[in-house]
Amino acid sequence: MPEFNLIQKLAVWALPVLFAITLHEVAHGWMARRLGDPTAMMLGRLSLNPLRHIDPIGTVLVPALLLAMGGVIFGWAKPVPVTWENLRHPRRDMALVGLAGPAANLLMAVAWALALKVGFLLSAQGLSWVARPLSYMALAGISINVILMVLNLLPLPPLDGSRVVAGFLPPRWAEAYGRIEPYGFLILLALLVTGVLGRILWPMVQGLEGLFYRLLGL
Repeated sequence: MPEFNLIQKLAVWALPVLFAITLHEVAHGWMARRLGDPTAMMLGRLSLNPLRHIDPIGTVLVPALLLAMGGVIFGWAKPVPVTWENLRHPRRDMALVGLAGPAANLLMAVAWALALKVGFLLSAQGLSWVARPLSYMALAGISINVILMVLNLLPLPPLDGSRVVAGFLPPRWAEAYGRIEPYGFLILLALLVTGVLGRILWPMVQGLEGLFYRLLGL
């Protein structure tokens, strides 16, 4: 992707980030509804309207600052509420609800990869005025969704990966593991500031992005 100024970067990344974060949370609520918990539906959180999910800090401020600084771009929306007691098989279903968000990001990354392929085809037809913005946005869409998928699968409470791990732990261990959650954001922030998070994420992110490009012959 070429060098853009901040305004151009925001224009390219805004839509992919909104889609990635919104559909990630909707997927959690949708899966919970399928497994017996209607809480998200009752609160209107299965809506695809981003305004219902935007967190001013996690959806707007943090991604914009990271984009300006050139760091690992990620963000979050308002968490979709899930009442675990309503789930038919709480321990198993907790893991499935946790996996739904990263799975949504995987599907969106595939969709953006297909959009990138379309952009290349349009460019070959001389329609660069359509192809260039579509291709830049598709590259951003692949990147943000792969980053969110990999990041959320880390087994650090309250990230989605921790829900999956907790679903397989003995109850007493799962309870002790869950006590980390109040400190999870601080741990994540420390990993980001020290550069450890980037060293963990980038090899996996670059490997998955490369896989998408190879599968589509890009």
